[in-house]
Amino acid sequence: MKDIVLCLFATAGFDKAAQGLTGVAQRLAAESGGQVYAILLGSGAQAIAAEIAPFVQTVLLGDQAELAEYQPELCLDLLVQICAKLQPRAILLSSDTYSQELAPRLAHRLAGSAVGDGIALTVNDGALRITRQVYGGKAQAVIELKRTPAVAWLRGNSFAPATAAAVSGEIKPIAETPKADLRSRIVERKREDTGELRLEDARVIVAGGRGVGGPDPFKTELRPLADLLGAQLAATRAACDAGWVSANWQVGQTGKHVAPDLYLAVGLSGASQHLAGISEAKNVAAINTDPEANIFKHCQFGIVGDFRKVVPLLRQKLEALSK
Repeated sequence: MKDIVLCLFATAGFDKAAQGLTGVAQRLAAESGGQVYAILLGSGAQAIAAEIAPFVQTVLLGDQAELAEYQPELCLDLLVQICAKLQPRAILLSSDTYSQELAPRLAHRLAGSAVGDGIALTVNDGALRITRQVYGGKAQAVIELKRTPAVAWLRGNSFAPATAAAVSGEIKPIAETPKADLRSRIVERKREDTGELRLEDARVIVAGGRGVGGPDPFKTELRPLADLLGAQLAATRAACDAGWVSANWQVGQTGKHVAPDLYLAVGLSGASQHLAGISEAKNVAAINTDPEANIFKHCQFGIVGDFRKVVPLLRQKLEALSK
């Protein structure tokens, strides 16, 4: 049991999170003298396989018609068949909803152990140890997975990206056929095309909270600022629950976990649940009228003031610099 298996879905592509996950797999395989296998499932997998091949030894391609749409039972059955043959040391998945659904079930079927939401990974006497945040990011727990295979879904953005090898890996179609008793089926799928970069991949994010007061400031104040910064817009759960912005904008413990170079927090207090989603941000700046707001304890730059006065001044400065 030296090999490492990556489980990836074509819908996400070979994004920043997948690259970080692949980097972890490379490190583990190098330490154990094993190989990295990437199992790629879903429609369009053939095109993405070529992007992944330079970073792994083998890409196992699953683009059968049955897998065009994600079905948990089919994907689970296929992964169980493949991993039972490979008998890997570890199976790594990303932090998408598909992976979170499959990881514990996959570990159970393979008599292994599972943990989720990892932000760091180490090896101790041959056993994998996963570090994850607890209590809304106020503390960290280190969990040792004693049974193999160790199945873990990780925040890929928390890890250094993979490095390409001199020779690309082999791309092979999956020989196994999924055989599952479907207990559920997708009857309708609605996609919201925002035309914007995913928050998880954004380098700069401008986020608004309850303190902005309503939906209009997102359009009139934060959007122009974000455009000048080349940033994506985000929000707290309170702003999303109030219907001010799309739920896809939510960052936090129950939303998206982001790792931008700059996170500009406007009118948000800094609740622990929100901070859990921005713990990997390299720089945090905040604008808030309350000098005692918790966000100021977790940022590198802070301005105490009304965002309605501060944001226009920031825009003026940025416009002047861009000329």
